[in-house]
Amino acid sequence: MSKPALYPETTPSGIAVDPRTFERVIPESKRSDGSTRKEIKIRPGFTPQEDVRRFRGTKQQEMDARALPKGHIVGWVAPPSATNNTTGKPSGTMSKSQKKNEKRKEKKKADIAKKIQENWEDSDEDEIKPASEPKATTESSNRTDSATDEVAEKLGKLEVNN
Repeated sequence: MSKPALYPETTPSGIAVDPRTFERVIPESKRSDGSTRKEIKIRPGFTPQEDVRRFRGTKQQEMDARALPKGHIVGWVAPPSATNNTTGKPSGTMSKSQKKNEKRKEKKKADIAKKIQENWEDSDEDEIKPASEPKATTESSNRTDSATDEVAEKLGKLEVNN
């Protein structure tokens, strides 16, 4: 047999089932001044007003089950998946201005894609060029090399005393 719940489920009025005796009780509690209220036993069959459910007839329950979600608009249907033609007309029945605007949109998209591709290629080339070019010795690189050589020599001369 499993152990009873540490905190048994309570009804809205505070009634819980005592796990030892299986009687309905209002458990003891503490008042704000520190004193404790005694546990109150509830008569079998008694249901306080807070626990009484609102009566719903079968027709009302069916209506509740079929109710639309909050914020739903009656008759609204989700639009179909996006297509190339925004008006939903076949391309043959488009007016001159619609065709012209469609071409303009396509050209704009192509230009943006081209710019992105160019920028992408430029950044790749910048990253590749320094790795592929041989290192050129300059005064600044000689200075850093000589500085690192000096530090290495000093570290080599250090002695550790125990």
